[in-house]
Amino acid sequence: MNSIVLVIVGALVLVIGYRVYGSFIASKVLVLDETREVPSKKFEDGHDYVPTNKWILLGHHFAAIAGAGPLIGPVLAAQFGYLPGTLWILIGGVLAGAVHDMVILFASVRQDGQSIAEIARKNLGEKMGYITSISVIFILIITMAGLGLPIVNSLNSSPWGTFTVGFTIPVAIFIGIYLKFIRPGKIAEGTIIGMVLILLGVILGPTVQNSALAPYLTFNVKQMSLILAAYGFIAAVLPVWLLLLPRDYLSTYMKLGVMLVLAIGIIFVRPELQMPAITKFVNGGGPIVSGKVFPFVFITIACGALSGFHSLIGSGTTPKLISNERDILPIGFGSMLLESFIALMALIAATCLPTADYFAINSAPDVFAKLGMVPKELPMLQQLVGEHLAGRTGGSVSLAVGMSYVFYQIPGLKGLMSYWYHFCIMFEALFILTTIDSGTRIGRYLLQDLIGKFCKPLAKKDSWFNIIFFSLLMSVCWGYLLYTGNISTIWPLFGVANQSLAAIAFAIGTSVLIRMGKRKYMPITVIPMAFISVATLTASVENIAGNYIPHSKTTLTVLSIIVMIILVVILYESIRHWIIDLKSGKYDNTPENSAV
Repeated sequence: MNSIVLVIVGALVLVIGYRVYGSFIASKVLVLDETREVPSKKFEDGHDYVPTNKWILLGHHFAAIAGAGPLIGPVLAAQFGYLPGTLWILIGGVLAGAVHDMVILFASVRQDGQSIAEIARKNLGEKMGYITSISVIFILIITMAGLGLPIVNSLNSSPWGTFTVGFTIPVAIFIGIYLKFIRPGKIAEGTIIGMVLILLGVILGPTVQNSALAPYLTFNVKQMSLILAAYGFIAAVLPVWLLLLPRDYLSTYMKLGVMLVLAIGIIFVRPELQMPAITKFVNGGGPIVSGKVFPFVFITIACGALSGFHSLIGSGTTPKLISNERDILPIGFGSMLLESFIALMALIAATCLPTADYFAINSAPDVFAKLGMVPKELPMLQQLVGEHLAGRTGGSVSLAVGMSYVFYQIPGLKGLMSYWYHFCIMFEALFILTTIDSGTRIGRYLLQDLIGKFCKPLAKKDSWFNIIFFSLLMSVCWGYLLYTGNISTIWPLFGVANQSLAAIAFAIGTSVLIRMGKRKYMPITVIPMAFISVATLTASVENIAGNYIPHSKTTLTVLSIIVMIILVVILYESIRHWIIDLKSGKYDNTPENSAV
């Protein structure tokens, strides 16, 4: 099958989904009101609550939600063939992921930018608030470690990659200062300067790699894990305008630009999808994902189709920055569909590679040897890229190779493949770092909300001690898990935890709709909640029985059981409250929950 077919079909499905389904939810279900006062203006403090231009906020939100998931998940799931992943990305993105993101963002905006735990407390009671708060923090720690793994693996012993990615940090800080003090409001100007500087970092990469600086930029996986945790701490402490917002919106337009170029490259080159539509691994036994296509394609591909992590962004930084309620549609629903398109492009890039080459990159050498496959173009690709590629598991390397493989087929660009490869590595790392930024900051909010209820001095939002303390605590927790784990141990658990959080968010979102008197629209959240709950619980049981226990992975077994218990308890309590509210026939007509 020619890849251009998927590009065209995918774009049409997502555009129609936004115009029809997204607009319906905005106008009929949520009834967005542009005249209503939003949290960013009500609580403006110049630090966390800051009214923000729609396009900058779109950049921040998209960058924050689009971490490793839409890039790595589809690449790993490609072992099942291109068809299962494509269907889940397109159908799941429109009917589940975008709905999930928009409803939670709306609920948080209506309730003063409060976290998902606080929304649960208001709509489901004090007990559920505490349970949700603890659950979300627990799941977030696992999620942050899972999202950090691809960048740690891709920058391992790569001074070119480390320099290029690291160079984006001072660039973002400079642009933040530039737009705040030097040229306020000159967004287009700042964007152009920032993009030029980021590209300069890629161009200077080979010079740095061959210079005396190279040893100081060469780190192993463990060292990179510590550096990443330290970065998360610093990013969570700094004001949002200094690093978070400029980095996120710059990386967003970088990401969208790269994906547009990739789409144009696919249209120009028209590469054939070399991976079959369905492989034999749909029945299990795959070298990358050991389970069957159901339920594991829905767990492996999270971001890009449906991701619980998005609920933390939608009830974390974004609702504190949104300047008008009408912006919820493009920022909540639209950003998710942009991410779905990114995921589809990642899937295409991976499946354009020769099948044997794909498995050689994404499988450990001893595992690949058992497949009986012979790499077709991998030796040539390694020479062109200037890096050893075989056995670089985790998905990020194969994605960079796949994208480079498309670009280098364009006449005149073959000699630039090493630049394309390292640019793609930087591009992937930017995705992930922006999520690390926001995720650590959100973890700070959640920890402070929870602990502050028992110790009032720790609840003060303007205390620098509290900001530093909770940022450090969050960074240490997920950093430790990242430092001690690897892709085979963390990613399956990350997938299960992430989708459990999505089910929890749907349950809370359904409660909000009921309180608004919107019972007839319950299916838009209940149906995807039921589906992902079944998939997640099934995957958890199969992981424990078929992978963790046979390999004596006690810690992962315990963590998986905890996640399952959390999900079942919250779903039970949510449904119980729904029944009570529906039977009473009384709805919450307070300003934050009223439909009009």
